[in-house]
Amino acid sequence: MTSPDYVPAMKRASAIVTDAGGMTCHAAIVSRELGIPCIVGSKNATTVLKDGQTVTVDSKRGVVYDGRIALEAPAQAQGGIAGTVVVAGGGYTTGTKIYVNIADVDVAERVAQKDVDGIGLLRAEFMIAGLGVHPNKLAKDGRSREFIDMLAENLRRICSAFDPRPIIYRANDFKTNEYRGLPGGEEFEPKEENPMIGYRGCFRYVMDPTVFKMEIEAIKKVRNEYGLKNLWLMIPFVRTVEEFEKCKQICEEQGLVQNQDFKLGIMCEVPSTVIMAEEFCEAGVDFMSIGSNDLTQLTLGSDRDNGGFAKYMDERDPAVMRSIKLVIERCHKHGIPCGICGQSPSVWPWVAEKLVEYGIDSMSVNPDVIERTRKTVASAENKVMLRRLAELTKKNSCDCGCGCGSDCKCNCRE
Repeated sequence: MTSPDYVPAMKRASAIVTDAGGMTCHAAIVSRELGIPCIVGSKNATTVLKDGQTVTVDSKRGVVYDGRIALEAPAQAQGGIAGTVVVAGGGYTTGTKIYVNIADVDVAERVAQKDVDGIGLLRAEFMIAGLGVHPNKLAKDGRSREFIDMLAENLRRICSAFDPRPIIYRANDFKTNEYRGLPGGEEFEPKEENPMIGYRGCFRYVMDPTVFKMEIEAIKKVRNEYGLKNLWLMIPFVRTVEEFEKCKQICEEQGLVQNQDFKLGIMCEVPSTVIMAEEFCEAGVDFMSIGSNDLTQLTLGSDRDNGGFAKYMDERDPAVMRSIKLVIERCHKHGIPCGICGQSPSVWPWVAEKLVEYGIDSMSVNPDVIERTRKTVASAENKVMLRRLAELTKKNSCDCGCGCGSDCKCNCRE
């Protein structure tokens, strides 16, 4: 399996094949963003394939061929000229905002040209891993400024490319097994049997706010020194209201205070956050973003990095959809916008239609499905509006269909 410290190598790869993982594992997510063919969960690729062997990876069918095989060429983009950026929105207008998930600063300018309303999930992990050393090690060695300046410069490039559209930066969500792989990581990271539900996200900042404070300083530099006010902050993997309140307090103590142009939100990924959604709203979140990958994993009790559980990692499960509906309703009750980060709306039109029906405010998807998602959402919005119009018409019409409305004059109600 890959991890954030693999990203520099992944950028140079022609294709990626892993032994483990499912559709939402690290390798799958990063490969989609980089546009690299990828097959995950093969179980034995690293033993069957040998160094120096030439193979052909057909990620469309999930097959690895021995030798060089001629596959059909991908469809060529229409209407473009070499060296020219073409905005491909397809002319679809949606009331639901369509955001994008990105992690690589090098793709920001290209993705910013697409028909997208901003970045709904800017991952920190790949930028941090690019430093090649554990951030706590940098802090211990008195090199915090190196971390802050690197992160601020990357954020500046991304915010500038998308300005004035909002950029929602998700604070680092490294797991211990990923962090330990960085030089100096073994000194700061415990060994865990299941890092996916361990020392990560909001809890990490509360227990040791060192790296979180450096991230806050980088955000302040982008907003105050570079004047890019479209940068917001989102806290991942929040388990309790108290955790959020402590993180909010850390932000305020560092001089990063919520106001009209700075929003502080949370990911809703843990069932406890679904249950306590109203309490989080009352505690002062500016927005919520449903992390459907982790929410599905924790609701159904299936490890999303385990290929054997892949068929059980279905975001369409009634328990997951009901949880999403509850969060949206509870946020809207308090006037708090609620979005979703995940690929399900673009993969399954039924999910997009349900989310529109629930009143979702935004959907954030991978760069390769922006246009398809907007088209799907536009269709879903039309269906919902037509259905509601039909219900309204039926409600305001008399039984005989004469169309004279609720104050019927033709005595058909008798």
